[in-house]
Amino acid sequence: MSIQLTRHTTDFATSPQVKIEEMKEVVSLGFKTLINNRPDGEAADQPTHEQIKEAAGVFGLHYIFLPVVSSQVGSAAAEFGKQLAAAPKPALAFCRSGTRSTMLYQTAMAQKPSK
Repeated sequence: MSIQLTRHTTDFATSPQVKIEEMKEVVSLGFKTLINNRPDGEAADQPTHEQIKEAAGVFGLHYIFLPVVSSQVGSAAAEFGKQLAAAPKPALAFCRSGTRSTMLYQTAMAQKPSK
């Protein structure tokens, strides 16, 4: 087992689907929050968000379920940014391949007002 991470900052990374048996690894990598951007039922072998939430809770991870289909990335980015801003860091977001979570993050950061 080895989670394929893409680190965007010290506080945020994305990955493909996180498996139940990888929760210990998520915690050992230092993550405090797990963000699930994958709707239930995309694939037959995919764990449900409830199963992931339960496993994340066993390891003390803050869990956010924000399911998004690719066509809704733009409209979901503001909520993603809000949830991420309030979440304990560092955070790991995942979807099927990691691309949707990356797009959500990039869109949310682009929408952030500059200081």
